[in-house]
Amino acid sequence: MSVRFEDVFAWKKAYNFVLLTYKALSAYPENEKYGLCSQFKRAAVSIPANIAEGYKRIGKADKLHFLNFAQGSLEECRCYLHLSKDLGFIDMETYYTLYESLEETSKLLNGYCKGIINNA
Repeated sequence: MSVRFEDVFAWKKAYNFVLLTYKALSAYPENEKYGLCSQFKRAAVSIPANIAEGYKRIGKADKLHFLNFAQGSLEECRCYLHLSKDLGFIDMETYYTLYESLEETSKLLNGYCKGIINNA
């Protein structure tokens, strides 16, 4: 078992996704600073933040509550990623890099949740 939330693989992958997202968003049009960029950043940051918050919760239901918020924010990012691609704000290479990172994060987060559920 990990001692710190920073040791949780899902958190590490989610944190990396945030860094990749911020880098990609720096190239968005200035008029999206308070629109799509703001929403995308908020949702991206919410993923590792909720994993970290849920990590120290004592009860299984409380932990899963925060991890479910992280899952919701992850899916919100998936929507913003498609939108960013379709609006031409990111190229296909950036899209695939972010999408792959998001998929890996999703798989690890789902596994983390299953581990908590199955750990009696």
